[in-house]
Amino acid sequence: MADTDAAAAAFIAALEGTGQRHAVDTVRGRVVWRRFGDGPPLVLLHGGHGSWLHWARNIGPLARHFTVWVPDLPGYGESDLPPELTLESLVDSTRAALDTLVAPGTAIHLVGFSFGGIVAASLTARRGAVRQLALLGTAGHGGPRRPRGVLRLWRDAAERRDDAALAEVMRHNLLQHMLHEAAAVDALALRIQTLACLRTRFRSKPISRSGGLGALLDAHRGPLLLRWGEHDVTSVPEHAAMTLSAGRAHCNSGLVAGAGHWVQYESAECINANLLEWLGGSGGR
Repeated sequence: MADTDAAAAAFIAALEGTGQRHAVDTVRGRVVWRRFGDGPPLVLLHGGHGSWLHWARNIGPLARHFTVWVPDLPGYGESDLPPELTLESLVDSTRAALDTLVAPGTAIHLVGFSFGGIVAASLTARRGAVRQLALLGTAGHGGPRRPRGVLRLWRDAAERRDDAALAEVMRHNLLQHMLHEAAAVDALALRIQTLACLRTRFRSKPISRSGGLGALLDAHRGPLLLRWGEHDVTSVPEHAAMTLSAGRAHCNSGLVAGAGHWVQYESAECINANLLEWLGGSGGR
């Protein structure tokens, strides 16, 4: 992992250099995607106050076996806001852009993290043709949460361009909400979090906490993978796993020891191995 800001910036630039950027213009606005690797299509959806870089430590390993498609969701990163500030509008904009890159009806593998989990479930219900669906630390479960502490406001430091103060707020918030171990809050995590927060325009919190995920998952008849970090503060993982997996014969749920909410970053090797094994190793065909 990068241990200085310069090294973090170089890591991101190198990762971006291994893929292709696609700015897709639709009647619903522009959505920016990045493509990596070759193979069956695998779509990764980031969380709230996030960007495609929520998958920075997963893209490389997954792209050895799949064509990995990663967007900045509408209202995040480089993508335009959706026409309406609703889950349905965001999903429709995402789908419109995806349909220009991967033909409608083409079977995809789909992975969503946090807010991206309920987006993935909604996209599955609206688009269909999702072969396998995986949700990591998913939002929308409607169950109890267990906050670690109070998040700090960062906009004042950003407006004052006080980089040291901004970094300290981001470090605090990452430990309160996203990552469990202090050592995981490295320069790369700080850079990803800071860039994402500065570029976020879509307010996901009301959607994430409103529930409704279970009903959306009823539309998916294929295999479902559920994973949470052991210390995820956005849920009580055991409760969420029991609720969401009930009655789903093809559901594989579990916890990742020692990790917090941003499980695919903090425990990247474990999640990468989990996903590759579950997706079928070399290709998921």
